[in-house]
Amino acid sequence: MQQGAARCGPRCRTRSGSAGPTHHSSSAAPTDLMPGRWLVSAGLLAPVLAAALLYSAFQIDGPHVEPTTVVVAPGTSLNGIAARLESAGVIRSAMLFEAGLRLTGVGRRLQAGEYAYPARASMWQVADAMARGQSVLHRITLVEGITVREAVALLQRNELLTGRLATMPAEGSLFPDTYFFRRGSSRGAIVERAQSRMTEILATAWERRVPDLPYQTPEEALVLASMIEAETAQEAERRRVAAVFVNRLRRGMRLQSDPTVLYGMDPDSSRKLSKADLRRPHRWNTYRIRGLPPTPIGIPGLASIDAAVRPAATDDLYFVANGSGGHAFATTLRQHNRNVARWKALRSRMQEASNATE
Repeated sequence: MQQGAARCGPRCRTRSGSAGPTHHSSSAAPTDLMPGRWLVSAGLLAPVLAAALLYSAFQIDGPHVEPTTVVVAPGTSLNGIAARLESAGVIRSAMLFEAGLRLTGVGRRLQAGEYAYPARASMWQVADAMARGQSVLHRITLVEGITVREAVALLQRNELLTGRLATMPAEGSLFPDTYFFRRGSSRGAIVERAQSRMTEILATAWERRVPDLPYQTPEEALVLASMIEAETAQEAERRRVAAVFVNRLRRGMRLQSDPTVLYGMDPDSSRKLSKADLRRPHRWNTYRIRGLPPTPIGIPGLASIDAAVRPAATDDLYFVANGSGGHAFATTLRQHNRNVARWKALRSRMQEASNATE
């Protein structure tokens, strides 16, 4: 006989057949919410991970083991640029390159041009160079003393330049220098730069001129500078050559400059002149005309321009080659004739020695 309420064991069932009350801890997480939280976290992390991977891919060394040059034509799309870089072996994946540049916005800043990439350049280095427009710089040099026609021919032969010149620049109007340019630059742009430099340099030199020169304009100084350039290659004696011409102009003497005669006959020739050539009438023959010739006879450099506006203070009226690359100067015709005789004797001995060795 049981006393009091019946005790129910752990497996005791109620009349309804259900198990007894079960107590759950209030700190336990509802299992039906866990997948949602994971998806939210994954959704937040995915872009971060993708960006990190993309950043890492843009920093690693490129596949090319040798320096590589790539030319990107104007108007090429980002897709086309990426394909060109991949085909040249500069990047591994055009798709990855394009995706990264679209994501960062750098793709809108890429510039056409010729780019020289060092070996193993990363995709970021490749893109940065194009965004900054750091394309290859080429150079062309206009040498002192050449004629404008020779300078233009030099520009025309350069296949990296484009366009043709509508007109021939004025003789002497181009400053001789080395000019840097990018592939596809126009020949006209080089000419404009050379003309601008000459205008600037001539104006500066003219402001520094000594007083009482026998010519009145910077253009006349340019004519004399071109003659100085043609007469001597030694910078140390240019001001003295200038003094000879200035002194002769002041006295009304003919300048008698061989290079002017040759220019009037054939500007691009370097042949020796004959006595008949010196008698031939033309506007540049300073053996026949008085004063300066009508135009420069080439493009003078800075030293010759400076000499034309600041000649040496001498009484020299003559000069002749001395056989060592320079000239012997004289203040009188008698002294000059002796210098000429020495030069002819030296030239004769040099010719005999040359014939003996043949």
